[in-house]
Amino acid sequence: MPGFTRKRTAASGYAGRRARPSSRAFSATASIALLLPLLAAAPTATADQPRGGGLQQAFTAAAERYDVPREVLLGVSYLQSRWDGHRGAPSVGGGYGPMHLTDAATALASATHHAHGAEDPRGDDARAPWRATPVPPEPPAADDLPARLRTLERAQRLTGLSARELRESPAANVHGGAALLAAAQKRLDLPLSPDPARWYAAVADYAGAADTATAKAFADEVYAVLRTGAQRTTDAGERVRLDRHPGLRPDVATLRRLGLPAGERGPGVECPRGVSCESVPAPYQELGDGDYGNHDKADRPASQRIDYIIVHDTEGYWDTALKLVQDPTYVSWHYTLRASDGHIAQHVPTRDVGWHAGNWYVNAKSVGLEHEGFLTAPDAWYTEAMYRSSARLVRYLARRYDVPLDRQHILGHDNVPGTVTSSIRGMHTDPGPYWDWAHYFRLLGAPLRQTAGPDGGLVTIRPDYDRHQPDYTDCGKPGQPCAPHGSGAVRLHTAPRADAPLVSDVGLRPDGSPATTGVNDTGARASTGQRYAVAGHEGDWTAIWYLGQRAWFHNPAQRPTAVHAAGWVVTPRPGRSEVPVYGRAYPEPAAYPQGVPVQAVSPLPYALKAGQRYAVGLRTRGEYLWATTFDPAGHKVVRGEETYYQIQFGHRVAFVRAADVTVRPSGR
Repeated sequence: MPGFTRKRTAASGYAGRRARPSSRAFSATASIALLLPLLAAAPTATADQPRGGGLQQAFTAAAERYDVPREVLLGVSYLQSRWDGHRGAPSVGGGYGPMHLTDAATALASATHHAHGAEDPRGDDARAPWRATPVPPEPPAADDLPARLRTLERAQRLTGLSARELRESPAANVHGGAALLAAAQKRLDLPLSPDPARWYAAVADYAGAADTATAKAFADEVYAVLRTGAQRTTDAGERVRLDRHPGLRPDVATLRRLGLPAGERGPGVECPRGVSCESVPAPYQELGDGDYGNHDKADRPASQRIDYIIVHDTEGYWDTALKLVQDPTYVSWHYTLRASDGHIAQHVPTRDVGWHAGNWYVNAKSVGLEHEGFLTAPDAWYTEAMYRSSARLVRYLARRYDVPLDRQHILGHDNVPGTVTSSIRGMHTDPGPYWDWAHYFRLLGAPLRQTAGPDGGLVTIRPDYDRHQPDYTDCGKPGQPCAPHGSGAVRLHTAPRADAPLVSDVGLRPDGSPATTGVNDTGARASTGQRYAVAGHEGDWTAIWYLGQRAWFHNPAQRPTAVHAAGWVVTPRPGRSEVPVYGRAYPEPAAYPQGVPVQAVSPLPYALKAGQRYAVGLRTRGEYLWATTFDPAGHKVVRGEETYYQIQFGHRVAFVRAADVTVRPSGR
């Protein structure tokens, strides 16, 4: 999440003026579905929860009982929950179980005030406005809620099952979802056909959308899953499978039977076909005394190449995010994605520069995507609908701006480096260790695969997200353990032992003390898709070069957490004991035109030492966008001849001067 605006200086890129939070930020006018904190400890599974192959059998039984094609039932459930039951806890939309049956009144009544993120060990006060969670309103009467927030009640009437069964038993929940689909098919005067192609309108109806565009986007994603198939182990440890139906073509003409308004995008929206998208513009406005907000006008890619797409989470609600991005005194980003259905709002044209990454060099060369949610509660917020909508948007942007689909160019906000030493502790940690990068890259059509043998010299981090559940703390109160959950991040130790101290990040802890297991502590963390140079092996442990030191992670052969890779690496030039590492690529002083102050070259408090190797991400020349005036005619792009390499140095990327290093194949 972006944390602060700027008055840029040549030295730091920011003069330190924090954004003034909007007085409207926590208005109680947000929709009921998106004001649910829903993040209290989840109840344990009920005694009647099916085990073994029970959930797969439940889909079969429910399909037969209600004459719904089983693949349709599986596809709808996959898009709603990826077949997870979330241990009986509701989602952001007040939905329960694999079929996401909504019971918003119960969810609101049982929700507790939850301070997301709690005390941040980075001392980043900029994120505080986003950590504060609105106190939920008094639960409304069930009759006052819209129908889309009361599907569990309808399922109760259709099945005769109790509300508690539908909330807590996955098998009962699946029956409830099947009953709703069958009822929709009948209401639309369509046959209970065994052909899944005939169920397109009922599937679209299941989304509870208010417009045709959103309903169609949901149905299209369901049928995309039906064509490709899916299989995974659920959060209850069950293996569920949906077979491929590659030739399936739904009867999309039936969509008009829903009678929904079109849902126009509005002019100038830059979104791919097949997603629901609207324009909610961020203001470009003078504030007086030479100040302005909340982004910069530009002409990218003609003015500067777009090298990065940055994945954020809002650490706040959809309504709050939209209010803040429309505040000219706050910061800005290009898109916000809604958790409940993947709906997209565009705020800043991609040709312009948003203020979102906390690193001005990265801002000038990136597009920022904010995803509604809290990194400590992925089940409630990181929905399949949002993952898939985001992946479609990223594919569209990557094609448009020739951005490679890899983890050197698709960065989390937690991978963006501080520009100077003083900014390191304030860099943000979203989307965090629970963002499923492996799944995201599969949706991008660029799955993270092994690319070399054991002698490749690099590893790509890739644990089994569902089974890999490292311990984290601070999801609620400081020091309190987080609930067990799948994670795409591995933890790094000083020796090949689980009881060895975690490695230290001197940028976060100048005293050299080890990192912690805090969910916001990135000091000893490597994430899925990141590539590192191998520094050794011992038993079930692999060492990588990380922040100037050898760092060990558990990588057993029977359950590997990384795969072999090959590529290019940098190492100090002969005769150099170490070389400096930077948070941006600086133009040389001679490149600055008259009137543009020269940025002071400021190394980060790390060093790339002789004998160490780091994976190369991209090669670039030093560049600096000088933009301190409201009139873009006063902006200048400073382009140097000095060449830099982006490297995977720690959890965050960094830059080294080409003149300081030697580049060679990783296997040598």
